[in-house]
Amino acid sequence: MRVRYPLSILLHFSGLSRSGYYKWKNASTKVDNNEDITEHIKAIHSLRPFYGYRRVAAALRREGFAVNHKRVYRIMRERSMQSIIRKKRRYFGRSGSVVFPDLLKRDFKSVVPGKKLATDVTYLPTTSGFIYLSAIQDLYNNEIVSYSFSARNTLDLVFTSLKRLPAMDGAILHSDRGFQYTHKLYQAELERFGLRGSHSRRGNCLDNACMESFFSHLKTETFAGKTLCSAEQTIALVVEHTRFYNTERFQKRLGQLSPVEYRKKLAA
Repeated sequence: MRVRYPLSILLHFSGLSRSGYYKWKNASTKVDNNEDITEHIKAIHSLRPFYGYRRVAAALRREGFAVNHKRVYRIMRERSMQSIIRKKRRYFGRSGSVVFPDLLKRDFKSVVPGKKLATDVTYLPTTSGFIYLSAIQDLYNNEIVSYSFSARNTLDLVFTSLKRLPAMDGAILHSDRGFQYTHKLYQAELERFGLRGSHSRRGNCLDNACMESFFSHLKTETFAGKTLCSAEQTIALVVEHTRFYNTERFQKRLGQLSPVEYRKKLAA
């Protein structure tokens, strides 16, 4: 009724005090905000189970939540969410994870198509849980050249993106050090497709800032202010946004052209 009557009149006829009304309103907002933060913490913990509460708090701040690490610690403790600490084991003659050198060194520009690629995985909340998106970006024009979805964050999700990638023999494919990207089978797949692996340094998310930026724009422009959708609807929204991003969303770095427009203009 606030759209029709002043607050003072409503408080008078309801018998409520102004301070009591605002106390209730602030408490309701805090509950909603706490539930929203909790859902994001669950998503981050699902995607990065090795994150402790401090790194989860840092990830939340990157998503725009001004939240204290003590609050994150309390929420994670109440819901029994603990970071998975890798046990140190001695290896006798066996090779562990495969770590590639950082071939990009934060140089996210390329003058030739299909020579520098970046990839990553992100989570997308839906009404039935989380789905995961794996995407590959060509740093020549920032075009998303391959992507795939899965209900689980697995090697198959990453491999599907690789299979859908156009032939780019000899290209650098840069990623962070997620478990998929350091797996021996991932190295074998790169060799099969003629790609050169490259990894960010440990704990340096800015080493893959190009993918972080794309995912940030995707979530802000597609889901900000909207209620959760079904998995099918969420996938449809991401597919449409990716089409829009590639073909219509102009970028200052590309001379106010979209990635596809830029590629076609320089190829003409």
